[in-house]
Amino acid sequence: MAAYSTRGVHGQVVQSLGARIVGGAVPEGATLDVRALGEELDVSLTVMRESLKVLAGKGLVDARQKRGTFVRGRKHWNLLDADVIRWRVEGGAGEELMRDLADVRSIIEPAAALRAALHRTDADLGALEAALDLMGRARADSAVAAEADAAFHRALLAATGNEMLARMDMLLEPGLRERDRLVHAHASVGDPVPSHRAVLDAVRDRDPARAELAMLGLLAKAVEDLDHVTGRTADPADRESPHGAR
Repeated sequence: MAAYSTRGVHGQVVQSLGARIVGGAVPEGATLDVRALGEELDVSLTVMRESLKVLAGKGLVDARQKRGTFVRGRKHWNLLDADVIRWRVEGGAGEELMRDLADVRSIIEPAAALRAALHRTDADLGALEAALDLMGRARADSAVAAEADAAFHRALLAATGNEMLARMDMLLEPGLRERDRLVHAHASVGDPVPSHRAVLDAVRDRDPARAELAMLGLLAKAVEDLDHVTGRTADPADRESPHGAR
């Protein structure tokens, strides 16, 4: 689910229009004057059409005879797309997105940790250890720390031995990367290594109950870190249960 909008002139147009749409500057249902936009962005109609095809693939726009090209309703947007996630963050909806992500993770990852403890291989342990080692060495570089964090959770899903669970990285990773860039950029946030180490140790020991509890603890810390970064005080119910994420 790699971002498109870093690629040349097409990427610049995709970035500009996508950010406007997701950020609300161009409202749902609005008809786009493709020629005028091309003149504004100083690109040809060919570039505009190709860029709009990319945005159509993300569910943001569509084209119909007599109506022209228009912005689709939010229910049609691919909210799991890496660019759409980034544009939401840039548009000020980052905290809402991160709390939705926390809810989804609380459903998937404790069960994945439990299953990983039952089915992991030595190769899986090696991948988890490598990611954790990089995480420990990358505290001063938020981008590298975010990559290491994503690699750890990707390796954990793979360690379940379930191909469908392993592909849940496509669901979680784009949002997780944005969350980690936000959180790891703050030096005041606690060291993420111990909570991840607890999960790895339980998986290595083939202790599924402990692995599940360790992941619940990791997710509780993730919510605490997000609260710290955003200046929000967690609700008492959130503190009482690792599942609390809102």
